[in-house]
Amino acid sequence: QVQLVESGGGLVQPGGSLRLSCAASGSFFSINAMGWYRQAPGKQRDLVARITSGSSTGYVDAVKGRFTISRDNAKNTVYLQMDSLKPEDTAVYYCYVQATDAVDSRRKYDYWGQGTQVTVSS
Repeated sequence: QVQLVESGGGLVQPGGSLRLSCAASGSFFSINAMGWYRQAPGKQRDLVARITSGSSTGYVDAVKGRFTISRDNAKNTVYLQMDSLKPEDTAVYYCYVQATDAVDSRRKYDYWGQGTQVTVSS
């Protein structure tokens, strides 16, 4: 079982920056892919950025050049640095982690954070 704790959301003016963090803890063999999704009111949850265990990254077009995903494997933590924020970035941001089971390495499970609100408004 893996627990995810997110932090770093809040209210910021357009053009500002925020940094989200998500720390994984619990029982697992390894953390594989990590990522961030977001869900705006009345919309589905969509992928924002993803990072593999080898630190290869991918971004949705809407955030390319503005957001940076990174991870600290020693701390089992994933970060999302968000710069040049726009009102359309307003959403609840959810951390995502895929972990390999501590007992059976053939089993991989997906886990979600509790969500953190990001509001971009003047």
